[in-house]
Amino acid sequence: MPHNIRKHSDPSLLDRIDRDILAYLQHDARITNKELAAKVGLAPSSCLARVRRLESSGALLGYHAEVDPRVHGVTLEALIAIRLEKHARAAIAAFERHVGTLPEVRGAFHVAGANDYLVHVAVRDAGHLRDFALSAFATRPEVAHMETSLIFSHKRNVVFGVRG
Repeated sequence: MPHNIRKHSDPSLLDRIDRDILAYLQHDARITNKELAAKVGLAPSSCLARVRRLESSGALLGYHAEVDPRVHGVTLEALIAIRLEKHARAAIAAFERHVGTLPEVRGAFHVAGANDYLVHVAVRDAGHLRDFALSAFATRPEVAHMETSLIFSHKRNVVFGVRG
């Protein structure tokens, strides 16, 4: 088991209130403890203790701020499907290290199927996307094939279990 997976990452160890807390926080990480406690039917002190336990157990990984990419000059996002030349551990590790250095990368998914990776990128425009894909991936010895799909829109944080 990976070192960052702790006991509360096992869904069978979470009760209904834990699941509700996680769902409300996933929907709105800025909710106050008092509001959260009222929504899940706990005293604020009990709710805070549960949130802290969920954080320390690894079930609650963190919080984030969603920033409009346009403030950084980003007007285009894409998914780049990557097929590796070889599936050797060294090639995979080298590719993942490389992807981790690219500021245009918003996320990378190692997947099963015809492709090995889906890389989510954010760029200024179509020219930037072309130049980025050619320099970041087409020149890599690990990459056998790449295919780019533009993202027209996406929904982040589609939450399961929120009761409103």
